Amino acid sequence: MSEQVDPIRVVIADDQALVRAGLRQLLDDHDDIDVVSEARDGATAVAAVLGHRPDVVLMDLRMPGVDGIEATRSITAAGVSTRVLVLTTFDNDGLVIEAIRAGASGYVLKGIEPDDLADAIRTVARGDSLVSPAVTRVILDVVARTSRPDPESTALIELLTAREREIVADAAQGLSNLEISRRRHLSVATVRTHVGRAMLKVGARDRAQLVVIAHRAGLASGPA
Repeated sequence: MSEQVDPIRVVIADDQALVRAGLRQLLDDHDDIDVVSEARDGATAVAAVLGHRPDVVLMDLRMPGVDGIEATRSITAAGVSTRVLVLTTFDNDGLVIEAIRAGASGYVLKGIEPDDLADAIRTVARGDSLVSPAVTRVILDVVARTSRPDPESTALIELLTAREREIVADAAQGLSNLEISRRRHLSVATVRTHVGRAMLKVGARDRAQLVVIAHRAGLASGPA
């Protein structure tokens, strides 16, 4: 007999009741995901997280009162194991950068396919960070437009080996691990290892924050 695995417990935070209902309906189709609560704003989301201790909270960024960024910051500061997966439309790109700083673990577009959303929840719930190449490209575009060269970020990047800098530069272009592996003639596992080590060295919580640091350091890579 196979071992029974507990479902992934999820809180949905969005100020629109129709959106919350639609997300709940989509997620209810997956036996391994259990929506335990809904929140209409950031304050309610924080309360739901502290009350239910879910594995993942789906967080809208723009909500009345306490917004998704402040809620994410509060959840991160609370020291709970709940991971924040941001749902965004990118109609305000600067909010995405603030969400990275606040401690969100994943970033997906609201137009994501239902099965892909379920997979994103699973990815974040098991402790991995999730930033799709499309999201990365938007993030790096925002950073390129709004950030100036940062000596602190430059010093962090200098902690990396030459190979790690190459791979981080590729990631900062929005390339996936598979695309980097093809460019650098490395296995995907090797690329993943280099990215992980780079994140540890510069203190990045996830791939998105690593990309931000790389761009603030002026790190870029052209085609090989």
